Amino acid sequence: MSGHSKWHTIKHKKGAADAKRGRVFTRIIKELTVAARNGGGDPETNPRLRTIVAEAKQVNMPADNIKRAIRRGTGEEPGVQYEEVTYEGYGPGGVALMIEAMTDNKNRTVGEIRHLLGKYGGNLGETNSVRRMFDKKGYIVIEKAKASEETLMTAALDAGADDLVDDGENWEVLSAPEAYQAVKDAIDKLGIETVEARVSQLPNLTVPIEGKTAQSCLKLLDLLEDHDDVQHVWSNADIDEKEFEAFE
Repeated sequence: MSGHSKWHTIKHKKGAADAKRGRVFTRIIKELTVAARNGGGDPETNPRLRTIVAEAKQVNMPADNIKRAIRRGTGEEPGVQYEEVTYEGYGPGGVALMIEAMTDNKNRTVGEIRHLLGKYGGNLGETNSVRRMFDKKGYIVIEKAKASEETLMTAALDAGADDLVDDGENWEVLSAPEAYQAVKDAIDKLGIETVEARVSQLPNLTVPIEGKTAQSCLKLLDLLEDHDDVQHVWSNADIDEKEFEAFE
């Protein structure tokens, strides 16, 4: 999981620039719309929506944008309707990929994802072809400078977390999906800033890659996450720190 955390730390550092290009805003607006459609427009009674609203505020999305996205989800305003879809496949070196997307045109999206994978030596797989290699977990990443181990462990475990993992630069808080929101709320109450916080697909079996294969995989991950329809990407690639530094 350390490679996963490192990759998303890099993406977090790029966040401000991505937001200016509208990519982060586009992703969050879709999530707000779908969350409101599925669970209602009140963040107090819709935990998924509450989490996304908090993320929107973290990247300084204007309040009006947030409200409009929610109102589109509840049907109070007209707008595009998105479908949630998960793609499974393989990247360079045979690494497994789980790709979550929200799209208004599944044929277009699957074609573009297939093209990106093929360009970097990968391919799209059948449903359930790689799902067994991942476990669904509540996953919260916090920079070590933001919280002490004792404070974080006490709050997280008391709220129902399963484990606190030392990833070198970060703390990773893991929980069952159903305990995620309670754990996130407990951490938020302490005023601790997170790098990433969501229910994720975490690898239970990793594939070590290096050199050109690692660089191709990192490039593919970057392009997938920058795709307008892609919300989240998870891989089971085990990549050495030096490869991340070379990619940066």
